[in-house]
Amino acid sequence: QVQLVESGGGLVRPGGSLRLSCVASGSLSSDYIMGWYRQAFGKQRELVASATFDGTTNYGNSVKGRFTITRDNANNTVSLQMNSLKSEDTAKYYCNAHDLDVRGVKVRTDFWGQGTRVTVSS
Repeated sequence: QVQLVESGGGLVRPGGSLRLSCVASGSLSSDYIMGWYRQAFGKQRELVASATFDGTTNYGNSVKGRFTITRDNANNTVSLQMNSLKSEDTAKYYCNAHDLDVRGVKVRTDFWGQGTRVTVSS
């Protein structure tokens, strides 16, 4: 069974930086996309960033140009460097790994970490 463990959350001032890390244990296929989602209080979960095994990345519009995701395939880790943080970045951040939902073939499978809290406040 795959387990994802996040670390690096905390309190940071607006304009500051923070780095989140996630370590995957267990068997995780290279077909899985790894990334980060976040959920603020009273809001829906949203994609922050994701990365495929071969390095293709995807970012949510609100974090483009500020956040950078990196994936270390050898160690089954994924990190999120967050710069120029804003108050609206305040949320609980969840590490995620998922494969694809292929119609008529298989259903998407998700693995989730326990989450790490990021608070951006002066």
